[in-house]
Amino acid sequence: MRHMDTELQKLLFDLKQLARKPLAQATSMPPGVYTNKNFYRLEEEEIFSKEWLCAGRAESLPSTGDYLTYEIGAQPIFVIRGGDGELHAFANVCRHRMMRLLEGSGHCTRIVCPYHAWTYDISGQLVHARHMQQTKHFDMSDIQLPSVRCEIWEGWIFVTLNREIRSVEKRLAPLQKIVKRYRMSKYVEVAREDHTWNTNWKCLTENFMEGYHLPVAHRATVGAYFPVEATRFDEDGKTYGAFTYQTFLKTSEAPVGTADPANKSLRGRWRNTSVLPTIFPSHMMTLAPDHLWYLSLQPRGPDKVRIRYGIAFAPELMAKKRGLAKKISNAKAFLDEVQAEDRVVVEGIFRGAMAPLSRPGALSWLEKENHEFTRYLAKRVAGGPV
Repeated sequence: MRHMDTELQKLLFDLKQLARKPLAQATSMPPGVYTNKNFYRLEEEEIFSKEWLCAGRAESLPSTGDYLTYEIGAQPIFVIRGGDGELHAFANVCRHRMMRLLEGSGHCTRIVCPYHAWTYDISGQLVHARHMQQTKHFDMSDIQLPSVRCEIWEGWIFVTLNREIRSVEKRLAPLQKIVKRYRMSKYVEVAREDHTWNTNWKCLTENFMEGYHLPVAHRATVGAYFPVEATRFDEDGKTYGAFTYQTFLKTSEAPVGTADPANKSLRGRWRNTSVLPTIFPSHMMTLAPDHLWYLSLQPRGPDKVRIRYGIAFAPELMAKKRGLAKKISNAKAFLDEVQAEDRVVVEGIFRGAMAPLSRPGALSWLEKENHEFTRYLAKRVAGGPV
């Protein structure tokens, strides 16, 4: 590992020591884990450049030429539906003067650089470059946008810069067994937005994976329908390195989160049970019988994070065209309010982490996944215990 400053060395030592503790003796992570710039650079090198990251939902790109953009650290990419019907990912940088090619999401038949109009087909091959006739040894057939590994799992688009990491399917095989009853791959995305918040990405990850704050920070929304004592962790008794999860119940009065009468696949308690997986490092979802909503985080430094936020409906809801638009509008308004509540707390946590007198505090049993996240981070950036 490269030369490290004294503060970073101490942070890594403290993180490893914390990761070795059982939950009953554990605390939250040291403030510098969220604020130290060199710790963030280490995360870029050891986590985000090497892990599978979620770019969004596959069904949101149904037609040839449909695309969305994403960023893996400093590397912009785009995912596009190819002529073969499959999704492919490429570096989102022109091979001429390194201009970014595509923004946001949309549809195209050609990818045209907005700087000098170098043009690529949807397979990433350069097909047109004006005024290059006098450049010796210039051959368009030799110029291709670099490809990026892209795999689909349960309807999710995963991308990585790591050519060696094992497939998403193998990595998440244990999670597939847990979520398979929901038929998640058949859910249909109905809304997707990108936002930037002024916080460290880990503040948001940790916030999403614990229900301890719901009755307080979300008492006006989801907290009112969330019986904390019904939370269950790792029901098969195992702990996983690539992800963690919990299950929780929604009461019948909840505006979202229970099975539609047309759902015939979920039975018993599973009709009002949601699974909340966190796929490390930065993909979180609430998978409910009627909908799912998700976050995919793209850090922009220790103090900023870009959030891809989306909502998808179960197929039986999508089949009922009458009133569908209102259902989508109502669900989005409700979850937008949840997001606004979360923004207040995760930006507040980051400001608190920068305070000179801040110290880590003891964890509740409801923050079990937070300690698992500590262990994940310690393993990836500090060589800590699994």
